[in-house]
Amino acid sequence: QVQMVESGGGLVQAGGSLRLSCTTTGRTISSYAMGWFRQAPGKEREFVASISWDGGSTYYGDFVKGRFAISRDNAKNTVYLQMNTLKPEDTAVYFCAASDFPRATRGGGMTYWGKGTLVTVSS
Repeated sequence: QVQMVESGGGLVQAGGSLRLSCTTTGRTISSYAMGWFRQAPGKEREFVASISWDGGSTYYGDFVKGRFAISRDNAKNTVYLQMNTLKPEDTAVYFCAASDFPRATRGGGMTYWGKGTLVTVSS
């Protein structure tokens, strides 16, 4: 059974940084693209970032504008999202997701999902 557990969320002031982690059990992630999504209260889920199986390709949502960085450590079966210069509008539950394919896309094709970690950015 594949389980994905996010961690690293919390309360941070605007302009601050957080690093989210997502560790997968029940499946080796090294062959698959991974991604992060978010959902703010009352809004639809939104694509944040994705990374190819080897880390060679990354994609980001338009709103990121160089503030976030996705990375992965296949030896640890973990994917990360470094978030800098956080804004109140970044407040959301952040979800980790995994594809069944090695190539990253701009948000589609995810099969497995974590339960999310809450990020709250205060002004």
